[in-house]
Amino acid sequence: MKHKLALIGCGGMAKSHASRFEELFDRIEVVATVDIELERAQAVSELMPNQPPAFTDFRDALPLCDAVLLALPHHLHCQYTVDCLNAGKHVLAEKPLGNSESECLKMIETAKANRKVLMVAYCMRFHPLVVKMREILRAEKYGKMFQISIWTEQHTEREPTNWMCRADQVGGGQLFSHGCHYIDLMLWMVGSKPVIGSHIGTNRGTPWMEREGTSNVSIKFENGVTGYHFGTWGARGTKLGYSFQAHCEQGMVEMDYRAGQLLFHRNLEQHVPGAIEQQYKPEVLLEAPACKPTAIEMAHFLDCIENDGEPLTDPVSSTEGLKVIWELYNAEDRNQLADLSGIIKDFK
Repeated sequence: MKHKLALIGCGGMAKSHASRFEELFDRIEVVATVDIELERAQAVSELMPNQPPAFTDFRDALPLCDAVLLALPHHLHCQYTVDCLNAGKHVLAEKPLGNSESECLKMIETAKANRKVLMVAYCMRFHPLVVKMREILRAEKYGKMFQISIWTEQHTEREPTNWMCRADQVGGGQLFSHGCHYIDLMLWMVGSKPVIGSHIGTNRGTPWMEREGTSNVSIKFENGVTGYHFGTWGARGTKLGYSFQAHCEQGMVEMDYRAGQLLFHRNLEQHVPGAIEQQYKPEVLLEAPACKPTAIEMAHFLDCIENDGEPLTDPVSSTEGLKVIWELYNAEDRNQLADLSGIIKDFK
């Protein structure tokens, strides 16, 4: 039996998801596309082999489907998710889940009341390189980790009136909209509760953003690990691109996203001032150059529907990660460090 899916919201992310469906057409049929601009819904429909009907009102699509993928502006997530769940549909909601804790809790309770799957589209948790890196770090294969750093550098520019640039609609700035992926991954990889942190953001270089377009986050965890995340939508050039680096007692584990490689570096001895470092080649731990994590994510969503399973990216854990960001924002506004102790209670 194929699952019947409606795609609600046909902007940039919807087209990205649509390009991944081709690997899952044996399990899924897209039965409707929806967007307030009919032309966009029709354009995405034409990417599908069956060219499903396109609508401007999501309620017209609900009788046709048993599940929905919501790819909407953030401030619309809550109401659409609640309406779809109350209509008896399973929901895969784009990240972040909601713009406030009360919105997130409302969606969680509605999913429970209707006994439907609610999953958050944190696709990076499904990337094989990320999965392997976490496995290595949690197993302490190269000794205990003491520092993890995540860089995401890209150029994402919109008109200042676009919802992505408006703090009330996007939910904050670059950190909330995009950095939520990487705060989630940092929490997931470290496996310890955060105790203190800071966020410093700026819209210098990204004047289209009402709040920050560039973010610097530092977090210390209960187990002593320190974490750092740098993210920007203002990069006009980059060397790191998307890079994860974890320093362990025996060396450094690196995920080079653009190269599709997971690497282990063990090239440094005790530092001697003036000594010349020797050339070396890092050990390649895994290669995944053409991975489509959104396809793996969608397959997991279908598995959860079929087996009444709990998603890896469950809404409770997703809300816990957002609570960290909200507290970082609050402390930044007060020019203080963020007390993160007690923020995380049920993160998986």
